[in-house]
Amino acid sequence: MGRGRQKAKATKQARDIKYYSPNTDYTALQRELGATERRATSSRYPETPVEPDYSAYEDKYAQDDDEVDSRQIG
Repeated sequence: MGRGRQKAKATKQARDIKYYSPNTDYTALQRELGATERRATSSRYPETPVEPDYSAYEDKYAQDDDEVDSRQIG
């Protein structure tokens, strides 16, 4: 007979947890999110990395279609 009482208590606890809604402090949330945005915009790294200029090596390492090695590796 103890199982029915145990199940009823578990059901009541599950229902209490499911419908529990704590009070939300929206001003604190706004401050926290605002602080995050400020830090993200003041990054000392640029958004896109600058790619080095490899044009000086283009002629040195250029390959013609005839010169390409046709061996299979692996």
